[in-house]
Amino acid sequence: MRAYRIARQGEAPALAEIARPVPGPGEIGLRIAACGLNFADLLMIEGRYQDTPAAPFTLGMEVAGTVETLGPGVEGLRPGDRVAVFGGQGGLAEFGVFPAARAVRLPDSMSLVEAAAFQVAYGTSHVALAHRARLQPGETLLVLGAAGGVGLSAVEIGKLMGARVIACARGADKLAVARRAGADHLIDAATDDIREACRARGGVDVVYDPVGGDQFRAAMRACRPEARLLAIGFASGEVPQIPANHLLVKNLSVMGLYWGGYLSFRPEIVTDSLRRLLAWHTEGKLRPHVSHVLPLARTAEALALLRGRKSTGKVVVTMDADRDAR
Repeated sequence: MRAYRIARQGEAPALAEIARPVPGPGEIGLRIAACGLNFADLLMIEGRYQDTPAAPFTLGMEVAGTVETLGPGVEGLRPGDRVAVFGGQGGLAEFGVFPAARAVRLPDSMSLVEAAAFQVAYGTSHVALAHRARLQPGETLLVLGAAGGVGLSAVEIGKLMGARVIACARGADKLAVARRAGADHLIDAATDDIREACRARGGVDVVYDPVGGDQFRAAMRACRPEARLLAIGFASGEVPQIPANHLLVKNLSVMGLYWGGYLSFRPEIVTDSLRRLLAWHTEGKLRPHVSHVLPLARTAEALALLRGRKSTGKVVVTMDADRDAR
């Protein structure tokens, strides 16, 4: 089978032919239809992600496809089931083996391309806003990087939870995408003063930040007393250093969110969240935005879209250009 792999740490990933894996106890064999790309994939290539596997390994954290085979002891699934899986690796391949416990059966309303773009982005935003920040109806939510994968889902979910949403992104085209996702107010990170734009709207109660750097510092200065700041990621390349005296004066809370980490110590948080998110999708309340769908042979180009910030929402790689990933 074909797989997009890192053969040795420090080397560029490349498409390779490898043996098709066989599921072991508690695992499923999946015919992969689509794989959603994430910023973490870029960090893995550089060896800078906290969960980077030892080389050699196949990139691709989240997938959707059809169950083909069951390993010993697997119950509740059968060949032919359409599922999504967060595997952490192994997704950019034609077939994969994943823990059956992580397979989420898909509703008929969701295509496999949508499913491959769903779990990490929507799961991260929902757990961050509902479980960590306890976002309340009527509060003001500022979303930085609001046209990216996690940012755009935070706009949607924040609005669905009853918040007033301020979306911050770079450029009119990306802001238009955030507006369509439900944002009430827009801030252009390329030209606007984030702090002053937020303060002109009364300040913010929750900050959702996958960017870091200067934008985090500006957002913190726009916070109301008792605001909560969510550190989701650092796409700017700069991890902000937080002045504790500012937290003290305004009674602010800064909290991190690593969605995948919950799978190891409180998996029910992820399970309950995905159940709610899939119900919302079935009810037509969530509309995943996929700006680019490319075949496996063009994975390098797909990753370049992320690296160059040329995409909005998610980028998805399909395993066969001729296969209908629906």
